[in-house]
Amino acid sequence: MFAPKIPVLGRSALRSASSIPSSAKQAAALLRPSNAILKRHASQAAAAAPKAAPRDSEKAQLPNLDPAADSKTTTITDAEAPYMVKTYSRPPPMFVKGQGCYLWDAEGRKYLDFTAGIAVNALGHCDPELAQIMAEQAQTLIHTSNLYFNPWTGALSKLLIEKTVESGAMHDAQAVFVCNSGSEANEAALKFARKVGKVLDPSGAKHEIVSFHSSFHGRTMGSLSATPNPKYQKPFSPMLPGFRYGNFNDAAAVKDLVTENTCGVIVEPIQGEGGVIVASEEFLSALAARCKEVGAILIYDEIQCGLGRTGTFWAHSSLPQEAHPDIISTAKALGNGFPIGATIVNGNVAEKIAVGDHGTTFGGNPLACRLAHNIVSRLSSPELQQGVVAKSAIFRKHFEQLQTRFPELVTEIRGKGLQLGLQLNQDPSPIITAARERGLLIITAGTNTLRFVPSLNITEAEIEEGINILSEAISAATKPGQGL
Repeated sequence: MFAPKIPVLGRSALRSASSIPSSAKQAAALLRPSNAILKRHASQAAAAAPKAAPRDSEKAQLPNLDPAADSKTTTITDAEAPYMVKTYSRPPPMFVKGQGCYLWDAEGRKYLDFTAGIAVNALGHCDPELAQIMAEQAQTLIHTSNLYFNPWTGALSKLLIEKTVESGAMHDAQAVFVCNSGSEANEAALKFARKVGKVLDPSGAKHEIVSFHSSFHGRTMGSLSATPNPKYQKPFSPMLPGFRYGNFNDAAAVKDLVTENTCGVIVEPIQGEGGVIVASEEFLSALAARCKEVGAILIYDEIQCGLGRTGTFWAHSSLPQEAHPDIISTAKALGNGFPIGATIVNGNVAEKIAVGDHGTTFGGNPLACRLAHNIVSRLSSPELQQGVVAKSAIFRKHFEQLQTRFPELVTEIRGKGLQLGLQLNQDPSPIITAARERGLLIITAGTNTLRFVPSLNITEAEIEEGINILSEAISAATKPGQGL
């Protein structure tokens, strides 16, 4: 297969491209296009903006206090928010530039990002090598549709199969369907499982999908039906028929849960949104064995935990071959911020999918696939994965110190690699806010879990910086009368 060479920037060019401004003034100079947008709205909204309320003197000293009511940020968000469907609840800062593990807001203030766009920016924000590739491919070919071949869809598919097998994961991986997102990757996986069930039993009886409580597989109707969370499902019920739910890590219940009518089982090796909960080898092995018994397709949703995040290329790489899946779904880090997803299948699945069974307009476009080809090459590096393991140990050391310091607050440390969770016994929202006000971005998962999914190339110095801010934030948020 023809696989075009990817230009690689030299080290000096990378150093120059990745230089980070050292002051808010320098950062503001880099934000001129965004500032032009701000100015355009200022004349329309400034008169209507409420005056800033007086702030507590102690809080006023914080470096990244949320923008005031009369700030540039509030001016533009107030002007534009009425035109956006209200599906998100966002904190006040507006981010306009990123570099490495840092973001800058519209006020020119700098934040250390421990979220990486929810485990997306595995190589950091605005990676210079990817920026160059994007610019070159955008001037070469962006889209042709799947009516025709392009050099990069096949090259990416081949690389994913090779790196998957080399990593010790999914030993019989054979083919790839490239799409645009994690939800789409899971939709394809669910459809493929249903197709296999229909081939094995044309009556249609073998159509049930099994998933697990506290899982998250997406917001489209198929992936949502596999996400048994009332908060997500109830507004859009009824869900698609044929879905059954079990308890995560309950190996003893697998035999009764997965039956002859089961066509597929979808499970996360590490539940991300559910609270950073790691699946046991016993549980995944029991699922794999039962799927083989009844002829069901085993799907590992590695959208958040895959592609190096755990310190191995796939989170299930350490499992014996008997516990390998028939399908892997991936997205997030695959594009480092550019929309792309993929569904990796073995021969048992591939041979049952025919022309016309599934499709996508934008999926597999040469721009997304060329970027992903470079990203997969880098995330499959043993050196990067070894670094993830080492950095995970640094995080855990600090988390153990926090647990010792705040024993009534921090009840458990969970996760693997750089997908980590601190289980708290109370609502972490005040800590999230206090950290943001001090220049650190962190997010939650599950019930009262602080989630840490930074870029995989984060430095030890950046980890230390973030932990120091987190410690200050916890101390501030746990003061009497502060919310915890």
